[in-house]
Amino acid sequence: MASKQQDQTMQVAAEWWTKLREPNADDDVVEQWLAWTAEDERHLQAFEQVSALAEQLGSLDQVSRHWLVRHFAKPVRPQRRWLPLAAAASIAAVMLSAALYIGWTQHAPKVAAQVYQSGIAQNRNFSLPDGTKVALGADSTLSVKYDSQERAIDVRSGEAYFEVVHDSRRPFVVTIGNVTVRDIGTAFDVRRTGERVMVAVTQGRVAIADRRSSANSRNTLEATAGQRVSYDPDASGMAVDSVTPAQATAWRSNRLEFIDEPLSVVIANLNRYTGTPVHVADANLNGMIYTGTVHTDAIDSWLDALPEVFPLQVNKQPGRVVLSDAKHAAR
Repeated sequence: MASKQQDQTMQVAAEWWTKLREPNADDDVVEQWLAWTAEDERHLQAFEQVSALAEQLGSLDQVSRHWLVRHFAKPVRPQRRWLPLAAAASIAAVMLSAALYIGWTQHAPKVAAQVYQSGIAQNRNFSLPDGTKVALGADSTLSVKYDSQERAIDVRSGEAYFEVVHDSRRPFVVTIGNVTVRDIGTAFDVRRTGERVMVAVTQGRVAIADRRSSANSRNTLEATAGQRVSYDPDASGMAVDSVTPAQATAWRSNRLEFIDEPLSVVIANLNRYTGTPVHVADANLNGMIYTGTVHTDAIDSWLDALPEVFPLQVNKQPGRVVLSDAKHAAR
């Protein structure tokens, strides 16, 4: 019975693998797939096995691919009694889906981007079709577009952590505003606050480039595990410092870690985790530098203690919190 259930799960995983690659796949399809993976941890494991098999099939020559399509597109023959029907069906579905996807990625002129979003104070974990794992921070948005040449990710806002399945034939490239991050076999965290970008590498290495530079003089550097790269559009270049994996991914454990960052950046990221937005009334406060930890389940306590760190006043109003210069408030 257990084997039959496993075969059926593999078959459903193969069907989802195909659905997610259809040109008309929309947010509803993704939400239904996420709901299916959340039902049982074995569902996601099966999906990742299908994705891994597809990646292996991608290296086959053209003759082998044609054989797969021709052979597995046929219905399962009854005389193959030694192979359980469900198992044969699941293997055929995986093989056929993979073969069809290989052809689709090679000939499709355009691929529609799939958008992933999270709500305020809501982190999301999911896997991309190639098996790459993504942790999406609260109030964040990214789009995904895979084709035969490249796996392109656009982080439009917020934060995301990627555990990338390396594929030398199709680079994994993340765009964050004016910055691009190209995977060289790695896991890394990216955060976008307006046009400011932070990239923290926890495993392997990445190539990071400033898209504003010309192709001949592009500001590019390579970051390895334990390094954090900061991009400020008002600065002359990208800054590099050290970071631990625990610091880089602290937000996944309800902690926001900041190292020498402007208060404006701190507040913008804090607002992704609270239903009561914080507003900075006096612009001169934005540039104050903060290092420390904000626990997302204790934001009120952190705000109450903030006047002990900075010369400011915290005014809690209906529906929002206002930070103002203590000197201006006194006058």
